[in-house]
Amino acid sequence: MRSLPLELPLAGVTVVSCEQAVAAPLATRHLADLGARVLKIERPGTGDFARAYDETVHGQSSHFVWLNRSKESVTLDLKSDAAPGVMAALLDRADVFVQNFAPGVAERLGLGAAAVRATRPRLITCSVSGYGSTGPYRDAKAYDLLIQSEAGLVSVTGSAAEPAKSGIPAADIGAGMYAFSGVLSALYDRERTGQGTELEISLFDSLVEWMGFPLYYAGYGGTPPPRTGTSHAAIAPYGTFAAGDGTEVVLAVQNEREWAAFCKHAVARPDWVTDTRFATGSARVANRTTLEAEIGAIFTKLTGAELEARLSAGRIAHARRRDLPDVLAHPQLTARDRFADVATPAGPIRATLPPITLPGRAPRMDPVPALGEHTDAVLTEFGFDPAALRRQGAV
Repeated sequence: MRSLPLELPLAGVTVVSCEQAVAAPLATRHLADLGARVLKIERPGTGDFARAYDETVHGQSSHFVWLNRSKESVTLDLKSDAAPGVMAALLDRADVFVQNFAPGVAERLGLGAAAVRATRPRLITCSVSGYGSTGPYRDAKAYDLLIQSEAGLVSVTGSAAEPAKSGIPAADIGAGMYAFSGVLSALYDRERTGQGTELEISLFDSLVEWMGFPLYYAGYGGTPPPRTGTSHAAIAPYGTFAAGDGTEVVLAVQNEREWAAFCKHAVARPDWVTDTRFATGSARVANRTTLEAEIGAIFTKLTGAELEARLSAGRIAHARRRDLPDVLAHPQLTARDRFADVATPAGPIRATLPPITLPGRAPRMDPVPALGEHTDAVLTEFGFDPAALRRQGAV
């Protein structure tokens, strides 16, 4: 007897999402990866403004194709007279409602958590905002750079001479991942209690949580951790070093056992283990400049291959500092077959597979939708006449 293929864990879960930009779309794409049906509600004509961030992927936005595969795009003017009826029908059959409107907008549209859950006790709502629904910053603009600045990430990122923002939208990604995990926990809780719940996620709260180590360091140590580029405020040697042929290798020597192995294998200076300048972690940090200069002088006499051979022989934690083209050709990704083709309106693109893997269940890698691609099919499924709504300017 042939066994049926295993379904993905969220098969049968329907998510309705009024989303744009990064945080909420990231959360719902992860839900879609696990099998949920995601109905993405977009503004007629322009859609999610992330569609227009750039044109680098066959004329499409790199952000949008990253965040929106496996979704159904439905256009709907939420300010139109027809919108409340359409949204009510969608939410009546939804398990999860996600929105990242500015604070207060959902309530004005009749889509606030209290309103939509009043007659739908099993519905899970997830509101994603910049600073939360209360407090003096409630209505402040909340772009990723602004949140990184307010949460202190910019203050601890960069070189000693100049701060820098993270090269990826860290606040958006943090909030998206907490929204994703929050929805999963709410779905599990509903299985036990039969009741949905209201989730509230803010970019600011998410990033402040990620700032835990620097906040404790500053709050209890009296001074913030200094900006050290790829180095570490409390560990040395730690960071980027160059071999004589220009190969850049990143070291992370984090305990005394590793330090002894580094001294023996990487620099052939076993005497450094007992050298008072370097014998303890705090001594190495205090004498970081001298230590790094001496390490650098030894490494410049080696090729990258020779240096990596020494580090590997000593089982010393290290990595290559790779540029993005190198990452796309990374041998680990290639060996584990971590890419798949995903269809888009402009042709197939190569995408990385979802990080969550499930033995025996193929990952979901469905197409990135064109704006409004599924409007007619979805509206018809839910009992509406798309042509009539189009004449009303609702879609």
